Amino acid sequence: MSGPPTPREGFHNYFGPQASRYREYRPRYPAALFQYLALAAGEAAVAWDCATGNGHAAVQLAEHFARVIATDPSGEMIAQAIPHPRVTYAVGKYESGLPDGSTNLVTVAQALHWFDLDPFLREARRVLAPGGVLAAWCYSRCTVDSSVDEILDHFYSVTLGPFWAKERRLVDDGYRTITLPFDELVTPPFEMIEEWSLSEFASYVRTWSAVNNLIGDRGEEPVVALELALAERWGAPTQRRPVKWPVHFRIGKIR
Repeated sequence: MSGPPTPREGFHNYFGPQASRYREYRPRYPAALFQYLALAAGEAAVAWDCATGNGHAAVQLAEHFARVIATDPSGEMIAQAIPHPRVTYAVGKYESGLPDGSTNLVTVAQALHWFDLDPFLREARRVLAPGGVLAAWCYSRCTVDSSVDEILDHFYSVTLGPFWAKERRLVDDGYRTITLPFDELVTPPFEMIEEWSLSEFASYVRTWSAVNNLIGDRGEEPVVALELALAERWGAPTQRRPVKWPVHFRIGKIR
């Protein structure tokens, strides 16, 4: 068993090769989250979304900010990014391309666990205007119902256990173990909810980095076995069922 690839410094291109699937089958963040961010930032002129992926967060930020700079180290992800007239996409790790003190908000959605924090925080400090805020959030394991959750939890923890990169523990901990040099704000609770069919749910599971590592090591069989087990408990394949994720938030003003 080869297990997950050896982590590299900085970002990991675990998702670039499946950028189109990632764009289509990742859950969307709640609108209330971005309303809260706009209020927390104080001024809604410019936001930088670092590690934007396909731009899921960036386009929602653009509903509240006059201009959004969205960067990602994966050219495949940027090529599949969701277009929006107020979002400017660019390929880059921790380079925003913004002037000093020009940004009201810096965001990282479901990606901080891959970061080399020092260069990212240097850039965030440089570009944030006085009173600007840094926000990072993640979502952990989803739930459907006890019957489906039982199968999925076993697959997540046991089958995929050796194939998760070590950084995944930071997500499971809700980012609470990441030390961030800011004066933290207390946030209201947020939850993501999607109404998905069985095929949509299975496609989402296939976007997990550990699933792709598993397929590379063992082939499709374990994933197909999961999909068959899910089918036995889902009901009609076309039945749309609520899928829920808790959102874990860290937000504050950098010291």
